[in-house]
Amino acid sequence: MSAETTSPEDAAPADPATPVAGTVATPPAPDTARRYLDAVTALLTRVRDEEAVPGGPVERAARLLAATVTEGGRIFAFGAGHSSLIAQDLVYKAGGLALVNLLTVPGTLGVDVRPATLGSALERVEGLAGTVLDQSPAAPGDLLVIISLSGRNVLPVEMAVRAREKGLKVIGVTSAAYAGHSVPANPWNSFLAEHCDVVLDNKITVGDAELSGDGIAAPFGPASTAVTSALLQATTATAAALLAAEGTEPPLLRSGNVPGGLEWNKEVFARHRERIHYQH
Repeated sequence: MSAETTSPEDAAPADPATPVAGTVATPPAPDTARRYLDAVTALLTRVRDEEAVPGGPVERAARLLAATVTEGGRIFAFGAGHSSLIAQDLVYKAGGLALVNLLTVPGTLGVDVRPATLGSALERVEGLAGTVLDQSPAAPGDLLVIISLSGRNVLPVEMAVRAREKGLKVIGVTSAAYAGHSVPANPWNSFLAEHCDVVLDNKITVGDAELSGDGIAAPFGPASTAVTSALLQATTATAAALLAAEGTEPPLLRSGNVPGGLEWNKEVFARHRERIHYQH
């Protein structure tokens, strides 16, 4: 006896609520997204109310950025692992400062290496930050933004120490919570925040996970990228406003996908050629 077949035309439409064979039906969790977004919103509110107050850390960091622009200095941004993604978001960004250059340490740009754990291992190698700085165009009078959530590993701490020894100003972006719940993992026995001219606290909880749930063994819902990126964009926006208030045209980029954007950017690149290293 031949098996009966049903043509696609005769088949009843699948019920989207019916689980596919071989999968486990899970109950809907409509509040999880809202819980996560509420957690991120609460963190951003804390950042606004504690970091972005008049004369507070955001304004102080923005004044360092603005002073570097007006005094002819260059701006660099550094982060390792996922913190590198936040540093990269400051570079060649529509609406952002054109003078921000990415300071790169090979093997630590996000998760571009295999195995991905190699990037984490490189954060614990002493001497790497100093070597990278010595080979970079960074010089006295320049500014370095260092992003590190925990601020405890060798690479970001050494980067701050060596940068200040070279005469750079340093803005550190980190979570102050780690200083009270972990120990330094570097020869200086200190955290990034102890080696910076200005510190921006992103308020992220230790472990970088905002949610927990029944049946889920590990905390989940990391918020550091979203909150830290917003904190730094708020800082660069403040720097642009400070420059304008002082009568200096902020060196901003426009989107290349709007009329005149590419031409605008070409002029900005030409005007600040000696301070923009990602163009040549």
